[in-house]
Parts: sequence; C-alpha cells; structure tokens
Amino acid sequence: METVETDVLVVGSGPAGAATALALSTYGVPNVMVTRYGGLADTPRAHITNQRTMEVLRDLGVEDQVTALATPQPLMGNTVFCTSLAGEELGRLRSWGNDPLVQAGHELASPSRMCDMPQHLMEPVLVNAAVSRGTALRFHTEYLSHEQSDDAVTALVEDRLRGDTYRVRARYLVGADGGRSRVVENAGLPTVGRMGVAGSLNIVFEADLTRLTAHRPSTLYWVLAPGATVGGIGAGLVRCVRPWTEWMVVWGYDLDAGPPDLTEEFARSVVHRLLGDDTIPVRITSTSAWTVNHLYAETYADRRVLCAGDAVHRHPPSNGLGSNTSIQDAYNLAWKLRLVLDGTAAPALLDTYSAERAPVGRQTVERANRSIGETAPVFEALDLLSTSDPEQMWRNVDARKDATPEGAKQRQRLREAIAAKVYEFNAHGVEMNQRYVSDAVVSDGTPDPGFDRDPELHHQPTTHPGAKLPHAWVVRGRERLSTLDLGGHGRFTLFTGIGGGCWEEAAAAVRQQLGVELATVSIGPGQEYEDPYGDWARLREIGDCGALLTRPDNHIGFRHAEASPQARALLLGALRKILGHG
Repeated sequence: METVETDVLVVGSGPAGAATALALSTYGVPNVMVTRYGGLADTPRAHITNQRTMEVLRDLGVEDQVTALATPQPLMGNTVFCTSLAGEELGRLRSWGNDPLVQAGHELASPSRMCDMPQHLMEPVLVNAAVSRGTALRFHTEYLSHEQSDDAVTALVEDRLRGDTYRVRARYLVGADGGRSRVVENAGLPTVGRMGVAGSLNIVFEADLTRLTAHRPSTLYWVLAPGATVGGIGAGLVRCVRPWTEWMVVWGYDLDAGPPDLTEEFARSVVHRLLGDDTIPVRITSTSAWTVNHLYAETYADRRVLCAGDAVHRHPPSNGLGSNTSIQDAYNLAWKLRLVLDGTAAPALLDTYSAERAPVGRQTVERANRSIGETAPVFEALDLLSTSDPEQMWRNVDARKDATPEGAKQRQRLREAIAAKVYEFNAHGVEMNQRYVSDAVVSDGTPDPGFDRDPELHHQPTTHPGAKLPHAWVVRGRERLSTLDLGGHGRFTLFTGIGGGCWEEAAAAVRQQLGVELATVSIGPGQEYEDPYGDWARLREIGDCGALLTRPDNHIGFRHAEASPQARALLLGALRKILGHG
C-alpha cells in the first residue's frame, strides 16, 4: 500500500483546516491537506469575520485579499427586527461595531476592521495562499482512521475517485473535519453537551431586494412571524450574502417531525413568507437541513492528534463566532507545531494548545446557544407566545401602537428586549478578550487585572501575561504601523524602550543560546519606533526600560516592569518555560 510522508497531515479544508495549512506553509512546515469533497465550500455558511480574526489574517498576509472581497463593516450594522422584510419594522439594533459608542472601541482595539466574508469566498483565499506557499492539497480524499506510534501518526485515507486506500504518515495530524468529526471520534476526545438541539434550514437564493434593504443596510434581518419559534435559531432570518442581490434564509423545523421535503416550491414559499411579498422574483440556488448543536470537547489533543474548529466546538451561528474561533485555533496551534517539529521546543509545548483554546471553545458554545434564548424576550414583549392563532398574534403586535398605558409598557418592553440582543451583535469582549493561562505563559506575579466593564461587551486591553498584545499606532519615519505588525510573523518579539538596552543584549544572547527566532523592538523618542500619540505608553503597563515578550501569535508570554541586571537569566528562563524545556 502506498504511503505518503509529511510533517503534518491536516484533515479538512474548512476555515480551521485551511488556516492551519496556511500558517504551517507560511512558517515553512511541510503539510498535506485532505478533504473528502471535490471542491471548497459552495454555500455562504459562516460569514461574520471579527477583528481578532482579521488580525490573524493580517499577520498571515491575506487580510487585503479578504477585505477586497468582503462586505465592509458600515454595511453590516442595522440589525432589523420585523414581521417580514416588506412588512412592519419592529425595531433596529446598531450592530457589529456600528454603534457610535462601540465603534470607538473597535477603532482603538485593532488596526483591522471586522467584515462580512462568506465562507465560500473565505475558503479559496486561505486555501490558494496555503497551496501557493507549499501545502499539498488532495481533494476527493477521505480520512478513515489513524494509528499512533511514539514518533508518528499514520492515517488511512481513501481516494474517492480511484476507490483505493493509502496511508499518510505524518509526525502530527490535525483534525479539522467539522461538526461530525471522525478524527475526534477515533481519537476518543471527551465532549460535553449534545448534538441536535434544534432543527434548521438554509435556503440560499438570488433576488434583488434593494428597495427593502439598501436604506437600512445590514447583514441580518430577523423576522418575527408565526412559526418562527419552532426549532431554528430563535427567529426567522434573512441574511445578506452580497448586497443586495444574494441572500440566505434560515428557518426552523421540528426535530421530532424531521426536516421537510426541500423542494424548490417549498423553498420559494419559505423565502416569500419571510420577504412578505410573493411578487418578488426569486431564484433558489441551494437548500440544506442542519441541526443546532451544543457540544464542546474538554481537551483538543490525544498525543500526536490535535483537533480544531467545529470538530471540537459545535454551536449555532449566533454571535458569528464559528469560523473566527476555528481560524484562531489554527493560529494558536501552527506556531507550536513548527517549533516542536524543528526541535526548538519540546513536545510539551503542544499540551498548551488544549489548555489555551479549550476554554475559548467552551465560551463560544455557551455564548452562541445563550444568544438563541435571548431572542425569546422580543417575542414575549409582543405577546407572540401566548397564542398559536396567527390572527391573534398580529393583533398582539398591533397593540404596541395603542395610545394606552398597556401600549406604552409594551413599547418599552420591546425596546429593552431588542437592546438586550447587544450580547449577540456587539459582544466585542467575547471576540477580543482571550487571556490564556498555560505553561506557555510566564506569570510576573501580578494578579489578572480583571475587567472594569462587562467583559462580554467590552474589550479591555492589557499586557498581563496571557493577554493579546494591545494595539497602538507607532511610526518609523513616514511609516505608520500597529504594534501588532511589529510582533507575529512566526517569531518571538521583545518590546522595550529607552533604557532597555539590557533587554536587547539579553535577547541577542538568548537568541544564540536557544536558536530561537527572536526580534527586538524599541519604542520611544529617538528609538527605531516612536509613539507620537502616547498610546503605547498608556497601554504597555511597564516602564520605558521594561520588557514585554510576545509569542508568535502576539500573546504576551513574559513581562518585566523595569530594567534588570538579571535580564538575560530572566528572559532565558521565560523562553525555556514557554518552549517546554522547564
């Protein structure tokens, strides 16, 4: 039987697999990516792409390609609640960073802007870049099983075109094969929760809805109508794929009754029901049934098998966290694989992958499912759950217009219920506040600073070890760069400033002693980089002569407040710990 050999086998070409392959190839790690399918995603599926993911894509060199294809942030944010697109509007919520108060937080938090990038456009960007940098991609290749030894993992795969099987022998296997992951099953990873919480339908279609949507641009239009609470994701949804002609409807079904027969006639009837205008020409392009899941893995690895993406966190699309969490899993894992494979780090470094990413996956699953439940108060405010009679439902909706005390109370309840959906549509902290705790983070003895405001809604930058490096604009001559641009690039970076010469000398010595790629950055007046706005001085939480060590994923691995005569020993000890050498 034929055996293909590589350093890393990536199973799956979705956001997690494609991003893993891209990062590995960017770092020069040989890898093979296999997918059982004959092509990439052909439906929009995941789409919200948040700031942290855009920062990852920026570091991997594809941010501009994504931005060129995506719907920009200003066209995403008028989340509408209505009886149908052509019917009555019940209220709007400024979303996805478009609320003026929230927008300021987005501007301060990152050099990148969130956008709407449908999965069928995102995957080709990631995969094409990965292949161009060295990934060997095999379509029509289905993973069947794997066996592990002390120094390798051997997977059995089937060529679905030829009908034969062969082996792929790799030093590590990354299971990124989605919500029905065979890799996770074969690896025996423990999971919490269950699949199939509710039934849902996706109907992708083309229609010119400019007159119904362009004046209130959004990526999501929520329809509160009879039947909207059956299964699904809390309400009927009309989602913009491409303004204002490509769309997707999400509608629920009763799991006990099973999915309906997805004929074109049925699909068109659902679309027209949510549009509220049967005269609009509609062309159905695809239909599919799926289930809402509530499941996460407690650990992401079994020796040489490491899993990522929907394979280890399965949840509804609420909050738009799915592909974001998946790409960020890949970013966390790839640099660790590279350093272990080239001998710079001990295999123990890979243990920190689960320690750091599993809590994020759990939070994602819990937050997305909680968001579904937070839609119910909108229905309750309109008194839509007290009856199953459609005519009575519409009378209850109309009651909000009454010039009565009851009508005033209903209007207030509706405003409050819609405003509470901020936890789904403006959860900036959920997107940006990851603070890792693992052996790849060296404590400086200070307590975690916690959060001054709601940590789900608001991003709070900090240089506390484990947190993401704060963004600040600095300059080099006429060039403006983010502090995030100075880190990353697959290497460690030591940040210091005026008086931090001891740290720069320590970095040079440690770089040579450990053979690790370690850049140095000095920020301050007369240094290579200057801080004209004073933003970095406010954010760094150390003195001019202190030091911050960022890992290749731009998370803080080590911090020291001031200069030190023991700088070399401190930095050496920190890097050895991060690299798993004790």
